[in-house]
This record gives sequence, C-alpha cells and structure tokens, in this order.
Amino acid sequence: MAANNFRHALFCAFITLIISYPIIGFNLEAQGINVTLTGADASTIVMVLLAALIVFLFQMFREQIMGGLKSIPHPLPQSNKEPMAENRRAKIESWVLTGIVIFALFWPFLVSRGSVDLATLVLIYIMLALGLNVVVGLAGLLDLGYVAFYAVGAYTFALLSQYTGISFWLALPIGALLAALFGLVLGFPVLRLRGDYLAIVTLGFGEIIRILLNNWTTLTGGPNGIGGIPDPTLFGMEFGRRVKEEGNTSFHETFGIAYSGEHKVIFLYLIALVLAVFTALVIRRFMRMPVGRAWEALREDEIAARSLGLSRTAVKLSAFTIGAFFAGFAGTVFASKQGFISPESFVFLESAIILAIVVLGGMGSQIGVVLAAIAVTILPELAREFSEYRMLIFGAAMVLMMVWRPQGLMPMRRIHIELKRQE
Repeated sequence: MAANNFRHALFCAFITLIISYPIIGFNLEAQGINVTLTGADASTIVMVLLAALIVFLFQMFREQIMGGLKSIPHPLPQSNKEPMAENRRAKIESWVLTGIVIFALFWPFLVSRGSVDLATLVLIYIMLALGLNVVVGLAGLLDLGYVAFYAVGAYTFALLSQYTGISFWLALPIGALLAALFGLVLGFPVLRLRGDYLAIVTLGFGEIIRILLNNWTTLTGGPNGIGGIPDPTLFGMEFGRRVKEEGNTSFHETFGIAYSGEHKVIFLYLIALVLAVFTALVIRRFMRMPVGRAWEALREDEIAARSLGLSRTAVKLSAFTIGAFFAGFAGTVFASKQGFISPESFVFLESAIILAIVVLGGMGSQIGVVLAAIAVTILPELAREFSEYRMLIFGAAMVLMMVWRPQGLMPMRRIHIELKRQE
C-alpha cells in the first residue's frame, strides 16, 4: 500500500513539474554567435519545486490529511441541523432579499464612483448567475457555453444601435428575445444528451459563437470589436455633457444642476438593479409554478419524470430558453456600461466563473447565488496585489468549499417526506 502511494505521489509531482513548464519558461535565445538558455528567475523555480514537493507530500499522506480536515469543526454548524420549515425559510429569504434591495438602493449615494461601477458589474453577474441557475441548478443541465447568450444580447444592442440607431430600451427586449431564440435552437440538438456529453456540446456552441464574432469582420468588426455604444436615456434625457441625438435634452440642464459623470454611472447601476430584481422575481415565480417543479423532477430522475407524463422536450427547451433570455438582458446592460465590446469579452472563462458562482452559492438557491456573485466579483478587487494569483486562489477556494461545504453557501432546501415502515 505504501509503495503504491509513493509511486502515485511521485507521478503527481512529476505531472506538476510538466504543467509548470510554461511558468518556468525555458527558452533558447541567440545572442550573437552564442545560444543561451534563459528562463524564470531563481525564486520562481524554487516556488515550482516547492509546489511539486507539496503535491508529493499531499498525495503520499492523503488519507491522514483528509481525515484531519474532516475532524476540523464545521465552519457552518447549522448545516447539520434539521431543515427549517419551508414556509419559514421562504419568509426569511424574502426579508433578506428585500433588505439587500433596500440597501442597494442607497448604495450609490454613499460610496465613490468606482464602487458604484463595480456594483453594476456585480448586478450583471447576478443576472447571469440567476439565469444559469435555471439551467444547471433547477433543471440539472450542465451548460458550459452560457456566455454565448450573454454575447448575443450584447452584440444585438451594439449592432442595432450602430446600423439602425435603436435605443437601449428598445434593444433590451430584442436582445433578450434573440438570446432566448438561440437558447431554443441550442436546446434541440441536446435533447438526448446528458452529463459530460451535454457539457461538451454546450461548450462547443459557446466557442462557435465567439469564433463567429471574431471572424465575421464585415458585420461585427472582428477582433476590433464595436465601439461608440450609446448610453441609455431617461425620457429623452441624456447623461452626457453634450446632447448627441437631435430632439433629446441633457439631464443636468433639465434639472438645473451641474454636470457630473456620476449621474450616468448611478443611472446604469439603478437600471441593472431593477433588471436584477425583475430577474429574481420572475425566476422565483417560475420555481413555484408547474414548470419549476418539472425542472426539479427532470434534474432528480429523468426516467421517473418521463414516466409521470412530463415532456422531456418541453422541459429542457423551457429551461434553456428562459436561462438564455436573462443572459440577453445582462448582455445588453453590459454593452451599454462598457460602451465597447469585442469577442475577447466573452471567452470560456466567463462561463466558468458564472458556473462557479452557481455551484458556490448552492444550486437552485437564489439567495446563495446572489451572495456568491457578490463574493466572487468583489473579493478579487479588494486584493489587487494578488491579481497574478487570482485564479490560483479561486481554485483553492473551490477545493476547500467542496471539502467543507459541497452543497454550497446557502443550499436549496427541499421538502423530505419519510414514510413509516408498516409492520
């Protein structure tokens, strides 16, 4: 047994060194007539060797280490208690979400412009995570290409504003509906797929959309992207220093106040807040409707759900369509916030981050998803000095989360019925 552990630990350490080769960066460079070997500095090489040693020791004594970790007191002891009554839990969640919304309304007037801009990004991720929660958390369909619907919403607004001059408010439902159409189209090829096969197909769909946006230069601008995306207006009032469209008025002149760039930032934040609340309320309503119960039945046991008369086609298509609809919402707001979009804004890493938010928050739990989106978006900004190690820290946090809290921060409570055994 010890010999097997030693060989396995040695193999894992060797793989670690192979994976670390790009970090070490050995390279042959010509300097005159001589060829020299260049690479990383000594400290980086020492850190790589230390990482390999840590991997070796962990694999060598994995059973003892994991046993010690499990003996540590649980950081959230309430998870071992009896589940709270469903009515009481729903009431508490409603009060907590209401408190968060009320606090969010006053947030932009208490902090700096940069904090408001970051909060807008948090709300965009909340919309994305709530939409993906329908597909992954409720319906149990692993979607790794969710960022494609996000891109459809953003590019719909950018292209419509560039070629037809359509405003933000008209492009908002159009982008969401077009993203929902793409979700419906994606749903048909994956009706018979599940698990890893479903994940691979959705991953391919996300990459197809990104490559299409990158190569269709005549329409999308390709890698150069699309700039000059207009800001949303409020009843014909623009928030810029000067009015861009004829017939509109400026916000600061209408109310007789001094111009400030914070007005636009706060207005975008409030729009994102309203759309995030709208997303949460609509999805919460869906969860209590028969379609929401059908999603959960499909997630738990597809064969049993079909035996009860549920249409697998309708249930899967509804999950993909509704999830994509809210991703289109978020994409439109993102395009207006940035003013410039390119295919590099919609890479696979975005899908991975959104999926991580759903998993960390607790699949199916709305309040958990909201808290996870806040944490995943804000914490990296608070530790900018560790920006180079962001993904390393993020991965370590995911591992620790799976050890101590595999069901998520705020797992979705389900009603359990126990039948007494009849003698």
